[in-house]
Amino acid sequence: MAEASVIGQGTVVRGNVRGEGSIEIYGRVDGNVIVTGDVTLGENASVHGDVSGARVSVGGAVTGDLTGSEAVLIERAAQITGDITAPRVGIEEGARVRGALRTDEPSGSPAARTASEPRRAPRPSEARTSEPARLPVRALNPPAARKGPPAPVVPALRGTVARKKKAKTQGR
Repeated sequence: MAEASVIGQGTVVRGNVRGEGSIEIYGRVDGNVIVTGDVTLGENASVHGDVSGARVSVGGAVTGDLTGSEAVLIERAAQITGDITAPRVGIEEGARVRGALRTDEPSGSPAARTASEPRRAPRPSEARTSEPARLPVRALNPPAARKGPPAPVVPALRGTVARKKKAKTQGR
């Protein structure tokens, strides 16, 4: 496994940072940070631009949008001014976030493109077997077809009760 690139404390980068793999930032970046791997921002780190990666963990300050294709974690000392988009987002108590939050796939990912496509009704062969079939519900005896009061409900009489009633009516 390749090691992450590191921008050390006291280092200032003016411009966009792009690359394959992961990056750890402990200094300052004035520009966008876009990598394919994980992004870790230390407590004293600051980024003035958008940050995008697989898993984005922020302990410092970001003025810009955060996008994680897998997850975004905002640690307790973090200060975020910008929108956050990721399938999973964690915000620790004490963190400050000012912006919108979307817990879905980022707009450039294949899953997001699939989700944005119009949905069509599944064909019978595509129907999931785990879901019950949804059929239209119709009343067996609609109220308009009934005339008069509803029929009374009469309980069935058991053998001994029926015999006693029969005996009473016959005069025994």
